[in-house]
Amino acid sequence: MTAALHATTPKSDDKTDARVVRRRLGPGRRIRFAFWIGPLLALAVWSVGSATGVIKPAILSAPWDVAVAFEDQWSNHDLPGNILSSLERAVIGLTLGVVTGAVLAVISGLSRAGESVIDGPIQIKRSVPTLAIIPLFIAWFGIGQEMKIVTIALISLVPIYIHTHNGLRGIDGKYAELAETIGISRGDFIRHVVLPGALPGFLLGMRFAVTSALLGLVVVEQYNAVAGIGHMITLAEQYGQTDVIVVGLVIYGVFGYCADSAVRLTARKVLAWRQTLEG
Repeated sequence: MTAALHATTPKSDDKTDARVVRRRLGPGRRIRFAFWIGPLLALAVWSVGSATGVIKPAILSAPWDVAVAFEDQWSNHDLPGNILSSLERAVIGLTLGVVTGAVLAVISGLSRAGESVIDGPIQIKRSVPTLAIIPLFIAWFGIGQEMKIVTIALISLVPIYIHTHNGLRGIDGKYAELAETIGISRGDFIRHVVLPGALPGFLLGMRFAVTSALLGLVVVEQYNAVAGIGHMITLAEQYGQTDVIVVGLVIYGVFGYCADSAVRLTARKVLAWRQTLEG
């Protein structure tokens, strides 16, 4: 009983501290759709700059010109097919990277033997940019779809592993003491304490993994792609179509922003029990 009471006391203090911090920072009321304010403000600045001539068309096409180019690509070219092709590469590669990174993190985080085998190679890979390994991947897998998916998977694996592993290793030792006191088995302790405790780290890693996957997508689609947003940008570069290039960049940006927003919203729902500055 004493141990349980002692374990729950910091939680109450954390809640009080979080409320105090939020009150000192400002009103705690959340703004609806706040994540769209920044992008809309950037669009407004872009529009005003283009309309007033501050942003020259040679430097950056105006938003209305980009909208016309988007409509032309959608109606007269295969923009929907290019979008689906890019999404397919990104989703398959990201899924493989997330699953592999999470499994490796769990093995390494819950086992000293697993950590000794897995953690070293991952840390070495962390210091070697994945994009620098692309020539080797081309030699192994060719320049087809396999190389592109493997690159995206590997570039998104590392952040998932790092943050999930840190989350597993960062579980408060007081929970282990409490589990021993009340006689929870190791399996139940892992399922009900360790894995939920590592979930914030996993979701943080997901945000970095999504960004990394899109970075890898941008690069690999420059290699002999016959479909995809990168293929469209490459063709537009050859013909000097800056408005089409901006269309591709905007689509990449929308991909990334929507994916990151989805992860953030998921984290907010899943981790509703945690008192943070966001809450």
